[in-house]
Amino acid sequence: MIDTRNDQLRCSTTIAQSEWDAFVDGHPEASAYHGWGWRSVFKEAFGHETVYLAALDGDDKVVGVLPTVVFRSWLFGRFMVSLPFVNYGGVLARTDRARAVLLAAARDEAVARGCAHVELRHLDPVYPSLPAKRHKVTMKLALASSAAAEWERLDRKVRNQVRKAQKSGLEVVTAGPELLDGFYKVFATNMRDLGTPVYSREFFETVLASFPERAGLTLIRHGNTAVAGALTVRYRDTLEVPWASSLRSYRASCPNNLLYWTVIEHAIETGCRTFDFGRSTPGEGTYEFKRQWGAVASPVNWEYALLGGDTLPNQSPTNPRFKQAIALWKRLPVTLTTLVGPSIVRSIP
Repeated sequence: MIDTRNDQLRCSTTIAQSEWDAFVDGHPEASAYHGWGWRSVFKEAFGHETVYLAALDGDDKVVGVLPTVVFRSWLFGRFMVSLPFVNYGGVLARTDRARAVLLAAARDEAVARGCAHVELRHLDPVYPSLPAKRHKVTMKLALASSAAAEWERLDRKVRNQVRKAQKSGLEVVTAGPELLDGFYKVFATNMRDLGTPVYSREFFETVLASFPERAGLTLIRHGNTAVAGALTVRYRDTLEVPWASSLRSYRASCPNNLLYWTVIEHAIETGCRTFDFGRSTPGEGTYEFKRQWGAVASPVNWEYALLGGDTLPNQSPTNPRFKQAIALWKRLPVTLTTLVGPSIVRSIP
């Protein structure tokens, strides 16, 4: 354990889950992923070491937290991320001093493990002196007070696509883990088509088991075939879709439009005020799809504590070195990509 002291503040890697979650639940800027429960997801589903840092005042009261995951990647070397695989992470703190001691402690922990950098996925800038990437945006929709009112606000093209899906013999099913097989088959097929290694089925299984009251699945079926699906996560008054996919072969029936309208309806009916489409890259197809629903884009700030150089890491599919691998992956059978993919994607944050 490394303890970093700053006047009356200290930062420790030893803290009770109850204290951690009490602070997170009381912080207005907390995301669904800052909670302690995600620690077990990262450890169990991916086998990564986690370092959860808490800033404590002179009375040992929590005044800030920083959850991190340690990567020892054969692709990218060693580094720490807050947080990988999900949309949000980074520091939560009451004061600038707490933020400073958390960053110092994260640096110390990273250096002790031979890491090249610490990546902090913040919404707004937290450390203006650090280099940052702003290549992604978060897409959020402020919901109307009723589904009927939201329907009237939708673009006419979107409404027509939802109606087309409803007339195409598609069925909507909403439940929990019992729908995982159908969801995962759609998700794995779509990831293969995109040329992206797929998460393991166990990852989604762990998410659903860890958050039974917050996470759920929605499927769109054509007969007995799942053609689109989404895993949703609720936190406070926001419903988020961190993972969703549909089959390209059914695109003409617009199952993705019916999927999102169903989830938006559910969000409104259960008292949510915001629908979070997740992050996107401006100009790409998913960005345009989310924008047509009325979602507003806000830049995210991925800040970096570099520990041995001045070049920001490029671990995204836009890296030219991955082009040939992506093209090859698209040609592989889904049975093979679901077998091999999880061992690859665990090294990609």
